[in-house]
Amino acid sequence: MCKAICAVLFPAVLFLAFCPFLIAQQALNNDSVVKMVKAGLTDDVIVATINASSGAYDTSPDGLIALKQAGVGDKVIAAIVAKGPGSAPDSAAPSTPDASAPTLPLPPGVENVGAYYKDSGGNWQPLPSEVVIFQSGGMVKHVASAGLMKEDLNGLVGGMRSRLVVSTPITLILHVPQGRTANDYELVRLHIVGNNRQFQSVAGGLIHESSSSLRDEIDFSSKQIGPSAYQIILSNELGEGEFGFLAPQDTASPKTPASSGQIFTFAIVN
Repeated sequence: MCKAICAVLFPAVLFLAFCPFLIAQQALNNDSVVKMVKAGLTDDVIVATINASSGAYDTSPDGLIALKQAGVGDKVIAAIVAKGPGSAPDSAAPSTPDASAPTLPLPPGVENVGAYYKDSGGNWQPLPSEVVIFQSGGMVKHVASAGLMKEDLNGLVGGMRSRLVVSTPITLILHVPQGRTANDYELVRLHIVGNNRQFQSVAGGLIHESSSSLRDEIDFSSKQIGPSAYQIILSNELGEGEFGFLAPQDTASPKTPASSGQIFTFAIVN
């Protein structure tokens, strides 16, 4: 009898032991994520699964919109964008981190790549990660280029407000991917247009001309506090409004109409 029971139970135990391995080897896609959402898994569990598994995702605007309509949260969509095509660090000429940077451990709470702020209790909390979609906005005239017309792009972020509201001065940390620095990120002011937030840029980068009323990029300084971490302090001079740190994109997937990216957003109310 014991041998018979063992003969039945052993294959089942063996299958359960290898089941996580088999799941991990299965490449995820948009449909897989939707199934996990509909099964009731939390965003944290789904994000962890996306980060730990290979995947082939549709990160086009239509693909992201379909995910949103299927009930997938912004946190999960941002993780998909980060794992999507062209999400690897730029292999052409990324900024070089300072090899002599301090090697102090990161503060508690600053664990994964992303943007963090210090709350009123002195604890580090993540900035909301949202998806930005670049759309063609026609042509824009540059004062500094003697009237030269260039393609204009609008960075569009869904919703009128960030989920995070803070007051200045505010201390932040950018925990960047390997091979990147804080200089690869862009701090932008977001304008509320309809039910969305947007900023204006050109295909080759954000508009930098200080004489242009379309300037949406904001200069900031940072201090490297670790091999992949940079501290930023934003002062009261920034004023109120909606802002975001735009994550760098790979040159293999530049900013073009119908491309997407990741932005860490916050609202300032003093």
